[in-house]
Amino acid sequence: MTISIHLRVDAHSPIPIRWQVSEQLKHAIEGGGVPREEPLPSIRELAGFLGINPNTVARAIQDLKRSGYVEARRGKGVFVASTLPIRPSPADRSLRDGFLKDTVIRAAALGMTPDDVAVSVLSVDTVRLVARRGIAEILLIECSPAELDFFARELERQLPVRVGKVLLSELAGAVRRRKPAHHWRAAVTGFGHLPAVERLLEGQEVPVLALLAEAHLETLHRLAQLPSGTRVGVVSAEAETAHNLEHSIANAALPNIARVESGPPDGPGLGRMVRRVDVIVCSTSAAGRVQGLVRPTMPVIVDDRALNQRAIQMLGAILVRPDGDRPAARPLPAPRRRGSRPGLPSRAASRGV
Repeated sequence: MTISIHLRVDAHSPIPIRWQVSEQLKHAIEGGGVPREEPLPSIRELAGFLGINPNTVARAIQDLKRSGYVEARRGKGVFVASTLPIRPSPADRSLRDGFLKDTVIRAAALGMTPDDVAVSVLSVDTVRLVARRGIAEILLIECSPAELDFFARELERQLPVRVGKVLLSELAGAVRRRKPAHHWRAAVTGFGHLPAVERLLEGQEVPVLALLAEAHLETLHRLAQLPSGTRVGVVSAEAETAHNLEHSIANAALPNIARVESGPPDGPGLGRMVRRVDVIVCSTSAAGRVQGLVRPTMPVIVDDRALNQRAIQMLGAILVRPDGDRPAARPLPAPRRRGSRPGLPSRAASRGV
């Protein structure tokens, strides 16, 4: 017989893929997309259709088993249960839907999208659950001590985690030295290092997540006040820090910014950049050098970056899972702001840092 199931997953959503799959299957079963006592498509079929890891589908099916929606029959597959769990009555559901609708309308009045609301709710719940589970040990991989210190400080400030810091060049040795009883709950790194880290940790069953460090909103607000055609220079002693700031500013697509470029605080390149741009955004470590070169009327904005909150929430969601469900470790898009335009001439946009 034909089974009507319409499933899709959003790898960029703050909602873990496993939860997306299990909730959509619940709705399909309740709506009659899969009749009672009919088999579900196999795990391999669902994984292939959705383009996700079969282990993620298997864990979603386990969720359905525990909640009473499906049952496994040895040698035959997974079938919809003959009796489904009791869900809220129509009256209760109407009250719930009314509450959610009212919440979304109120959020829209504040300029929030439905996705913003989901992120905010998940953030509050995730931090509470992570705190309840206690301190988790995660592995942080970056290419420089300065980047390691920045990410570790921010992660430990926002989540109850203990961060083990490893340079990318030393990761292979750290993996070989790891004791069998020692388990990293997750590994985090920058977007540019994601393929290398995933390759080195292959077979370790450690979920790998890419973090994005972006410019503070205060910096973007100050830049938005500058005249049309403003050219921005980004300066940092660490190349990756400069690239992240450059990309973050460019991705904000402020309509008055004509160009964003980055460079180091040492060497003749800084002097040339100062002559080409109208404003400098720099890290604290580079501020002294920059302020000694710029003309008195040139604005200098000191910004040491902030971690993208979607990445923090996704990491929190990983830490509260008892079985280490592995999410798709794909880059999260920087939040688009109202009135922004899709493109901006920038080297960062082409590098994808």
